[in-house]
Order: sequence, then C-alpha cells, then structure tokens
Amino acid sequence: MSYDIIVLGSGPGGYVTAIRASQLGFKTAVIEKAELGGICLNWGCIPTKALLKSANVFEYINHAKDYGITVKGAEADFSGMVKRSRGVAEKMSGGIQFLMKKNKIDVIKGFGKIKAGKKIDVTDDKGKTTEYSANKGIIIATGARSRELPNLPQDGKKVIGYREAMTLPTQPKKIVVVGSGAIGVEFAYFYNTIGTEVTVVEYMPNIVPVEDVEVSKQLERSFKKQGMKIMTSSSVESVDTSGKGCVVTVKTKKGEEKIECDIVLSAVGITTNIEGIGLEDVGIATDKGKVLVNDYYQTNIPGYYAIGDITPGPALAHVASAEGIICVEKIANQHVEPLDYGNIPGCTYCSPEVASVGMTEKAAKEAGYDIKVGKFPFSASGKATAAGATDGFVKLIFDAKYGELLGGHLIGGNVTELIAELVAVRKLETTGHELIKTVHPHPTLSEAIMEAAAAAYDEVIHI
Repeated sequence: MSYDIIVLGSGPGGYVTAIRASQLGFKTAVIEKAELGGICLNWGCIPTKALLKSANVFEYINHAKDYGITVKGAEADFSGMVKRSRGVAEKMSGGIQFLMKKNKIDVIKGFGKIKAGKKIDVTDDKGKTTEYSANKGIIIATGARSRELPNLPQDGKKVIGYREAMTLPTQPKKIVVVGSGAIGVEFAYFYNTIGTEVTVVEYMPNIVPVEDVEVSKQLERSFKKQGMKIMTSSSVESVDTSGKGCVVTVKTKKGEEKIECDIVLSAVGITTNIEGIGLEDVGIATDKGKVLVNDYYQTNIPGYYAIGDITPGPALAHVASAEGIICVEKIANQHVEPLDYGNIPGCTYCSPEVASVGMTEKAAKEAGYDIKVGKFPFSASGKATAAGATDGFVKLIFDAKYGELLGGHLIGGNVTELIAELVAVRKLETTGHELIKTVHPHPTLSEAIMEAAAAAYDEVIHI
C-alpha cells in the first residue's frame, strides 16, 4: 500500500496534519493504535474541560445565594460527572472519524514502526503486520504520556496519572496532587470543588512555576481561599501504599511531614512516546527523549518528519497542530514561515483561569529590556463584578523604547478566551499606544486588556 503522506499518530498534531495534507492534494493515511484524536481528545484537553465545567456548575450552585437564588440539597454526582466527561470525549473522537472520511484520509488501526526507505510496518490487534510506504514522507506524531518519578511509581490504583484521575470509580475523600503545572492545578480545582480534601505539593517556590510570579501568587491565594493546602518548595520523598490508603512523606524547608490520603495524583510532567517505533533502526537523531528537527520538522533522515510533544517545542495541542500544518505545507513547496515559539499562548483551566503569552516580568528584565508594566485588577471590572468573579488581573509588559508588547499575563474568570487578542497584538507588532486607542466593548472582561495597557502609560481610567 502506497501513500504520499503517512502520519503516525492521530492526536491534535497528527489528525490536523493529515487533514491539511489531504487539502494540499496528497494521498494521506493516519496510523492509530487507540482512539482517533489521541490523548487530547480522549484523555486530556477535552474530557478534563468537561469535568472542570461540572465542577464550575457545582460551584455556581453552592454560591447561588450570592446571586439571589435559593437552591437546596445539591450534591456532586461523581460518577455522573465522569460519565458526562467520557460522553464528551467520545463525541469529539467521533467527530474526528467524520473529518477523516470527509477528507478521504485512510485510517489504519494498529501499532506503527518506521523502517528505512520511507516505509512503515503496522501490526493490528490480531498480530498481523502490513507494510505501507510514503512517497513524500512519514510524519511522526506519537505524543506523550504521564511521566513517572523513580520515587513515585504509578500503580494505577492508589498512585495515579491524569488518565486514571478522570475515571476513578469513586470520589476520594483526600487526594495529594504532586506537581502544580496545568494538569496538577486543574485536577486540584476539580476535586476540591466537589468536596475532596486537596493538598498540592510543588518542588518549586511557586505553583504554576512557568507563569509570572504575580500570577502564581494570586492563584495560590485563590486556592487557599477555596480550602486547598498548598506546599511549595517541597518534594514527595516516598509514598507508602501498604495500608488502606496512602501515607505520603513530604520534605519541606521545616523538615519532613507525613500526609494521609486515599489517592496520590502524580502530575510531574510527561514522557514522550518514542520507544519501539523504529527511530533507532532508521537512524533518526534524538536528544533527551526528543526527536531533533529543523524549522520545518525534518529529521536528520530525509523523508522522515516529527511534530508535537516528541519534538523540543512546548508540549501543547495547539503547538502540535501548528507544527503539522507548517510541516506539510513545506513538503508541498508552499512559502512557509517558521513557527514563532516566543508567541505561543499557554492556558490553564482551573478557577480562576490562567493565560499567558511572551515574557514574564522577570524574563524581560533579565533580557535587558527597559520595561513599562501595566496591571488592571478584575475587582475594578464592571463585567467581572457583575459575574461575581473578581479574583485576578491582567498584567502587560511593554518595551519602554518601542512600545512592543513583550508579555501578557492574565488570571481570572474566562481569561483563556482573552489571550488570543494579545497573541495577535504581538504577531502584528502593535504598540502599547495603539492598544490603548483600540476601542474595547463595555462591559466586557476584555476591557481589562485596554486598561492594563493604559496603566503602563499612566493613562488608566478606572483605577
């Protein structure tokens, strides 16, 4: 069987790549050993957002009195929330099947292993192996899985990863979340909101450590107000699972502390899926678990490409999609610009939400910029106040010399829907003064962006 393009993996990198390849006139196939849509649609981005929405609704009900509404006897139906989440994931995965048919892309079920000569063997669930070839190239998009620490092995029952965290048979009474990146804080918010006692353990001095320090501190305040225990500059030394539950030994600045819980969620990052797929056989270069590629995702071996989590860029769904499109457009000899990794938005969907793009204040100063910083609190926003969600702010960092927006950092309700404006502003090289003069609708949360820009230039109106 021969194709122009074969994509190994059908996550948001793989399936988007395949669709764009088909649009460009390439005869295309996708190889997938599990569900179409990969981790993101089935066990990551989408089902977690469904769980978070359930938590968000329950939170609204619990605070209904604040909005002049009386609700009695509301309870969190954990299994019902899980069932809804799985239903959402299945619907989205079904949507990918439709897109494959619409774009005349062949879906080959099985485990793919690349070979020399732009060939790939696919072994199906019955053990039968079939060889396929790609005239233009093979694009590897096999993604990643939950990372395991040597002192925190996952047994899938008491010490779990994100996959088990969204399908537990019963709601835990107490949970310890190890790691406070996006996965950690999203699950911490979910479980805390529905009544589980949550402790977050973070090795770094601040939670969500890749974010601006002010954002990290605000999220910690919000989480503590919600009833979570936050332990920063701390590390899990061991977990004793010999009893009914878990006993977690945590090393802190003050010494060791033991915490009893039902479940430990390990959210300490991801590990790439590059084992056993033939990289070594073909001679494709890797470094520290990542496939090495150029600006257009070509590996060191002609005809073999890699995108998404298995490459050195940020492990984000939207990054994988963008990389895949650039990759196949380059193969089609279109004029393509390399992806600007300095202008990639990051979003975390806990409550309050966190969204950012570009440099933090610390990074801008370390880079030698003379900066102007503008900050606008949502407590001064009419829309946020009306919504009852005043925690958080917008913080913008400008180059004082040219007015370039170096970074934007948001924390608050629905800020993940606001960040794209700042990505576009940076892409178009819009200045701070131009942003101030861009009329924003009232009342909206987006006004806070305009106001934060105005604050940087001492022109702010509402604070």
